[in-house]
Amino acid sequence: MMKTSVTGIALACLGALAAASASAQDVEAVLTKHNCLACHAVDKKLVGPAYKDVAAKYRGQAGAEKLLAEKILKGSTGVWGQMPMPPNAATPEADVNAMVKWILSR
Repeated sequence: MMKTSVTGIALACLGALAAASASAQDVEAVLTKHNCLACHAVDKKLVGPAYKDVAAKYRGQAGAEKLLAEKILKGSTGVWGQMPMPPNAATPEADVNAMVKWILSR
């Protein structure tokens, strides 16, 4: 019976890893769809900061997900220099939430 439980757990973990991988691909498609990658990259500064730098700045901060979602939707100025981030108010909330979770996981 223990062997079955271990096998079940292993299969569940593999399923979770596959879902996480597909999810990352989905988020990258969302970033492309909303033109985020025109100004941001994962590991280097373009017009805006690298996503890994955003993740490092906000890692562990209470309310970071909500704060970043608001910055995406409303835009921001002066956080990363003089170049403003324009508002993306038409971006669906589900896309914004997926992007924020992905960015903070970098």
